[in-house]
Amino acid sequence: MKNEDIKDGIARINGDDAHHIINVLRFKIGTKLIISNGKNQYIVTILDIENSSVILKIIEEYNQVVESPINITLYQGLPKSDKMDLIIQKCTEIGIKKIVPVETEFSTIKIKEKNIYNKINRWKKISLEASKQSGRSIVPDVLVPVGFKDALESLNEFDLCLIPYEKETNMRLKDVLKKNFDAKNICVFIGPEGGFSENEIMAAIEYGAIPVTLGPRILRTETAGIVTSSIILYELGDLG
Repeated sequence: MKNEDIKDGIARINGDDAHHIINVLRFKIGTKLIISNGKNQYIVTILDIENSSVILKIIEEYNQVVESPINITLYQGLPKSDKMDLIIQKCTEIGIKKIVPVETEFSTIKIKEKNIYNKINRWKKISLEASKQSGRSIVPDVLVPVGFKDALESLNEFDLCLIPYEKETNMRLKDVLKKNFDAKNICVFIGPEGGFSENEIMAAIEYGAIPVTLGPRILRTETAGIVTSSIILYELGDLG
């Protein structure tokens, strides 16, 4: 919620959030819950319910750190069907800060599809709902899809860039993380079904990405980003 919705010990929730509280969760006057303005958290009780607003009384303000000190950006090759929904939901839950859909050589979904902006709006909503469910203080941004080369040109913004690759057998993720224990801004490239082409891997290496192996088993595109990010947050961040 916005800062201007909190004043003199009272908070007001409007719009979709109010609808969710009133009609989906069916909370009543007196129900206690936790809200956030993106920085601080508040323990509140429902004071009143109006047609499209929920009025809350603030009981306590506290500053619990819920965001990881590691900033992970996931560059996800556009997958088939609704797999992106799952990827965004679970990566939001574990603590990723940004998700960038990427059109690659083997992507079946293309940036120029007529309904791509409908997909983006749905993905942003999934990120928002997952952020609320997991108690995060920020909502990970889901950007407009970009081409693979455009994605590579942003690599200089990061301390470390990793690209899991099934043909890489020597460079283990855990070993790379041990050598880069002070990295704070990390990006992860995950291919769609079919993975990355050899030309894409070579281009990524030229831009500074490090191909790594996640082990002897090949993971699906909807699994690889979640696993890679979880390992990073376990080794360098606050997960576990």
